[in-house]
Amino acid sequence: MKAAIHYDAARRLFHLQGGAVSYVIELIEGSYPAHVYWGPRLAGASPQLATAFRGRPSFSPTLLRERPELSLDTLPQEYPAHGAGDFRAPAYEARLADGTSVTEAVYESHRILAGKPELAGLPAVYAESDDEALTLELTLRDAYSGLAVILSYTVFEEHAAIARSVRFANGGSEPLELEAALSASVDFKTSDYDFLHLDGRWPMERGISRAPLQPGIQSVGSRRGSSSHNHNPFIALLGRRADEEQGDAYGFSLVYSGSFLARVETEQYGMARAQLGIHPDGFSWHLEPGAEFQTPECVLVYSADGLGGMSRTYHRLYRSRLCRGPFRDKERPVLVNNWEATYFDFTADKIAAIAREGGKLGIELFVLDDGWFGRRDRDDSSLGDWKVDPNKLPEGMNDLAERVRAEGLQFGLWFEPEMVSPDSDLYRQHPDWCLHVPGRRRSEGRQQLILDFSREEVADAIAEQIESVLSSAPITYVKWDMNRNMTEIGSAALPPERQRETAHRYMLGLYRVLDRITSKFPHVLFESCSGGGGRFDPGMLYYMPQTWTSDNTDAVSRLRIQYGTSLVYPISSMGAHVSAAPNHQVGRMTSLKMRGDVAMSGNFGYELDLTRFSEEEAALAAAQVAFYKEIRSLVQFGDLYRLLSPFEGEDAAWMIVSPDRREAIAFHFRVLAQPNPPIGWLKLRGLDPALDYEVAEIDLAGPGAAEPFRAGGDVLLHAGLALPDLPGDFQSRVWRLRA
Repeated sequence: MKAAIHYDAARRLFHLQGGAVSYVIELIEGSYPAHVYWGPRLAGASPQLATAFRGRPSFSPTLLRERPELSLDTLPQEYPAHGAGDFRAPAYEARLADGTSVTEAVYESHRILAGKPELAGLPAVYAESDDEALTLELTLRDAYSGLAVILSYTVFEEHAAIARSVRFANGGSEPLELEAALSASVDFKTSDYDFLHLDGRWPMERGISRAPLQPGIQSVGSRRGSSSHNHNPFIALLGRRADEEQGDAYGFSLVYSGSFLARVETEQYGMARAQLGIHPDGFSWHLEPGAEFQTPECVLVYSADGLGGMSRTYHRLYRSRLCRGPFRDKERPVLVNNWEATYFDFTADKIAAIAREGGKLGIELFVLDDGWFGRRDRDDSSLGDWKVDPNKLPEGMNDLAERVRAEGLQFGLWFEPEMVSPDSDLYRQHPDWCLHVPGRRRSEGRQQLILDFSREEVADAIAEQIESVLSSAPITYVKWDMNRNMTEIGSAALPPERQRETAHRYMLGLYRVLDRITSKFPHVLFESCSGGGGRFDPGMLYYMPQTWTSDNTDAVSRLRIQYGTSLVYPISSMGAHVSAAPNHQVGRMTSLKMRGDVAMSGNFGYELDLTRFSEEEAALAAAQVAFYKEIRSLVQFGDLYRLLSPFEGEDAAWMIVSPDRREAIAFHFRVLAQPNPPIGWLKLRGLDPALDYEVAEIDLAGPGAAEPFRAGGDVLLHAGLALPDLPGDFQSRVWRLRA
């Protein structure tokens, strides 16, 4: 299906077609963009595809005397304004030089572009060639103030997604203040949907919350200066009977890493307005005449195949047209990270010993975590002083990297570049370089403050330090951490009228630094982190193709964390490690087998002291590494099908299928055992019903796997696999399928 954008000038109707989706906009009275349709792709816009009207009481003010049924308060709008007759939540609000906040931006012009323009200073999905996508730009203008509101819609050749963003341009003669500027707003004809979002906390991120829409406003968001552990910048509206395989699913995902608001308002006549963008609390943007402001991008995905179809659309788009650089399409290395093995207490000899054991197991990358710089023996000092601690590494970073490389492993490093410790040389030299408000206390989190990346000189100074370290040794991996949220948000470099721009300017500064460093070191695999999953968002994935999914490495907890994350984010973006038992976060004992099976459902690695493995454990770990190398291309780049939800019982299951459907890997996990259980059946998904498959149970821990057997794809899809009895808690099974 080709992407297409049709404009019917007689009916003033825009019909956007991309992948398997259509999106239709009508210009009411030639001026007001109304939302008409978003759903399965239509062959054409028939005469029945138009806005419906009905007269309402005087409490919904009308636009025209001759059309009493036309009211902005009831019109399904594309981008509603504040103050001009719509009492529902606005998508934007501007305070003008006269002190008022009433604007009415109406249609002025449009243009249709081949491809997809970049967003100035912001991450966004992209097209590699102009024939992959088409973009519609609708320019609206408020005649009184001269403010132009440019709505952008991109549809894709191969993806059932629409990328939306907004650009504001002050075409008037007076400055104004943008006090709200969301990225997308969609008015649905009905509110007969469930509201789904991903919530949580450190270290238990991205739980799934689903409930029917209720009258009024339901919202989630973050005011923390980051996308946060608590809520992800994603929501979905689901048909009441939608599940993994069927039903309407409408997804909204914000390509942004700062504070955000996602809300759905169910209004008096049963329509639902869904919106997503920068959180307006604490935000404003001063627009001088001639100046512009660009919102982040919101990616809208529609699926008629339930949550699973929605997720796979996001996965394919984000994996191939959000992530960038050489690692986008490369298999990711198996790594070992020393954090839970040593914490701050290590020497070069200890690191080399862990690397030596890793080399024996076939591990490909060693990552040196926190504690290698300044006087970093605890978490209360030295952030900002990115120089090697000679007490821990007397021969320097290059010597340690070469020792690790001599064991057959690449070498990686942890940084936390956005932070500064009050006990640091950098802070003593530049106490005004952190986010702060004069005369207010400076709140600390983890004994650290946040550097003011809205200031170019601050961001550049840190970037130069990081670049110096990365140039000093053969480093091929960077874990980029961020361990606190913003308070006292102010900048010493901004005038009073721009102080509320600080948080967004910080994000623009961060994105500029990330672009600079990742471009200068394309051979380095960058992984983002924020106390684990506190900034797992599309904005970071644009610069770093994977994220440390959670600081919680417990295998049972990870079932929910990784399952919830997969609603939006591809497996290739998820770091997943085997850690020690009992687990350091929850104290749970699980088998090395189960820990390995859970971690192999992501970018696989270890986070423990390999020198403490018994012979039996070392043999199993070596087998896990070897097996993962066999399947990692499938795991990292195949299509994910969720089979059993860990949020709904004691079992979890998912499978990954190759694009040609000739190969698959299926995982089943049981949390708590039951006495005298019934026989369970696991229906598989994504297979070709016309193919026969060899099904082999993989038990790397030893004998116990059943003999391989052959089965038709139709049988596996519709009858399923009989689940073997799993004695004891915390059990796992893995099957490999090949046509």
